[in-house]
Amino acid sequence: QVNLVESGGGLVQPGGSLRLSCTASEIMLEDYAIGWFRQAPGKEREFVGAVGRRSDITFYEDSVKGRFTISRDNAKSTVYLQMNNLKPEDTAVYYCAAGRTGPWSIPRSGHEYDSWGQGTQVTVSS
Repeated sequence: QVNLVESGGGLVQPGGSLRLSCTASEIMLEDYAIGWFRQAPGKEREFVGAVGRRSDITFYEDSVKGRFTISRDNAKSTVYLQMNNLKPEDTAVYYCAAGRTGPWSIPRSGHEYDSWGQGTQVTVSS
């Protein structure tokens, strides 16, 4: 069982930045694609983006493209979600998830991921 822990959430003003971390244990991180999802109050969970097993393979939803960047540091067993130019509509609980995939895959659906973190709250408000 993969253990994932998110950190780095908080309150930020519109236009500000946050960096979320997702640290994994009990696994070899390089064997997994890592996705980021978010869930706002009263809304369904939505896919934000993911990094494949190769760090140069990433995918982002249109709503965050150009503002969010996902990177991974396998030596630290950590994946990062850098969020810039944050907007109030980015307010949500953010989750990371691990999926054991092929080297070229970017899973985009929640059911393709096997393990999930507990989530971290991001609030964008003035």
